[in-house]
Amino acid sequence: MTTALVIENDPTDDARRLGEWLTEAGLALSVVRPHAGDPLPADLEGFVALVVLGGEQSAYPPRPDWFDGVEALLRKATRNGVPTLAICLGAQLMATAHGGTVERSSAGPEIGPALVGRRDAAETDTLFRYVPLAPDVLQWHIDEITELPAGAVLLAASTRYPHQAFRMGERAWALQFHIECDTPMIADWATSLPEGWDPDEVVAACDAVMVDVEEVWQPFAARFAALALGELGDVRRPLPLLGR
Repeated sequence: MTTALVIENDPTDDARRLGEWLTEAGLALSVVRPHAGDPLPADLEGFVALVVLGGEQSAYPPRPDWFDGVEALLRKATRNGVPTLAICLGAQLMATAHGGTVERSSAGPEIGPALVGRRDAAETDTLFRYVPLAPDVLQWHIDEITELPAGAVLLAASTRYPHQAFRMGERAWALQFHIECDTPMIADWATSLPEGWDPDEVVAACDAVMVDVEEVWQPFAARFAALALGELGDVRRPLPLLGR
């Protein structure tokens, strides 16, 4: 098996660059679009990985009726050790699926290029151990994960939004930020920015870091694909110290 199930929750947020990176690394992608009426599978039989993308919706009520099914798949993936990658809204659904809390952020919108800080637990994480201490990311959310689920391992944080990346179980990763976007996707989102944001400035700022985002997160995606394909073992030991 070489196929990953990709759940597209919103037509404005497809897999884009992340999809290209995963296919280049050997994964086939089966995209399900519940926003367009596609039914979700009842389980993950026949899939080697699960990817849940973002969207404009909220993880808390009122919310689309298919989110219950997405949460069920996220729980099954975590329980059964199916490699999982959940992005932005997907990360929030990962949190709510396991008993965490998502709310409208009191800190206001987080939009545009940003840095997040890798946490100590990343040193022994199969994927995050190779991520730089302060990687470039793209942010675009107004909700936040205010409480992580019990047992979640925090992997990245920032000052305003402390829960930027976490892992559930051994093989399920959640990213509050975006790594899949290209500049045309950002330009599309910028047409509906909150009041006070300049669309041209936001698009230009995001475009300026696209290469830096790819430099970090394309190898991350390749490692995720390798794990899903059985080419990369889980790692739970620190990297050796290099230099003097």
